[in-house]
Amino acid sequence: MDYKFIYDEKEYILTEENCEGIFFDEENEVTGLSLDTILSALKEGIDVNFSNEYYAGICSCETQEQINKSYRYLEYHFYVYTKNKEYVLNTLGEEYKSTSFNTLFSLGKIDDSYIVNVTVCPNCGTYSIEVDQCEV
Repeated sequence: MDYKFIYDEKEYILTEENCEGIFFDEENEVTGLSLDTILSALKEGIDVNFSNEYYAGICSCETQEQINKSYRYLEYHFYVYTKNKEYVLNTLGEEYKSTSFNTLFSLGKIDDSYIVNVTVCPNCGTYSIEVDQCEV
């Protein structure tokens, strides 16, 4: 599975080989959420637009230019919903288009939400995924 996107006339391909990993909060790992699930969600998403974000840490390729004590990355985020810490659905999927978090929560289909941040080095294309629990 891979996901391709173009940013500033450069093509990026997200694959298993150039992924540094999926990082969860220590006690909040989501069962059933895999790299393939995330890349599939990105492919299914209609308005997936990466934007510039700046972080203090430099990529392992060490080719980024330092800008005011930070380094530029490309980032996109979306949400996933769970029931008992088990992945149920994401906000990019077709099944989410006709519903909302509040509706699914009220029906008891989900009980928690997580933000999924996909962060890509604009120079080498290496990326990582961070999954953080949201306040419900």
